[in-house]
Amino acid sequence: MSSVSNSRIVLFLRHITSISYFFHETMKWTLVKPFEGKPLRFRAAIVQMEEVGVKSIPIVALVSFVIGIILVLQTAYQLEKFGAITFAASLAAVALTREMAPLLTAIVLAGRVSAAFTAELGTMLVTEEIMALEVMAISPIAYLVVPRFIAMIIMLPCLTVIADAIGILGGYFVGTLAIGIRSALYIQNTIDALVMKDILSGLVKSAVFAVIIAMVGCYRAFVVKGGAEGVGKSTMISVVTSLISIILADCLFTAIFYLFL
Repeated sequence: MSSVSNSRIVLFLRHITSISYFFHETMKWTLVKPFEGKPLRFRAAIVQMEEVGVKSIPIVALVSFVIGIILVLQTAYQLEKFGAITFAASLAAVALTREMAPLLTAIVLAGRVSAAFTAELGTMLVTEEIMALEVMAISPIAYLVVPRFIAMIIMLPCLTVIADAIGILGGYFVGTLAIGIRSALYIQNTIDALVMKDILSGLVKSAVFAVIIAMVGCYRAFVVKGGAEGVGKSTMISVVTSLISIILADCLFTAIFYLFL
């Protein structure tokens, strides 16, 4: 029993070491190599931005709109007991920008994008396309990973801003139409409650989540074993690992922002 536990610990530490090296190489090809005459593949990055960001807007908008409605309804239900129902707008806006919008947007993209990265690159590994790149002296990380990494870093914060706006809009509709808060009062309470650090803290979280999704999704593709079956298994592990890592990172950064900001 202990030998099995030890082997799992060793495997876990091996993955941590490997993904750390993977992240280091990605950052090197993103930030250092362009100054050494190795240009970034901006066209490939733009294509990935469309896949990662533009095509995710409908589902992110739907989720954030519904979450905005739910937040206002739930907070209004409690605040009504204290005669402070108008503060539902303030609570919903702060909860959205600091927590719900970045977290739920990252979860949506973890399910949609992390799986796509692992399946696509894992299939390339199984069919030896990545080996062909290495034979041609082309770095697979520079050619395949960096464009996806750049796309995630740019598009996830952008999607988070969209989620903030649409979530607040959803709360506004239900707050004014269903709960009966005056429109001008709802808008004023929202503006008064939000400060720049609320929005920035959410964007910082979204940037960290973007790194997690890109690195886990791409790394799991590069360790695929066992053909098509291995691709499916690695894709499942990629999504689960991304979700767990996002939630843990969210907990850590929420504590940091609460203590120091």
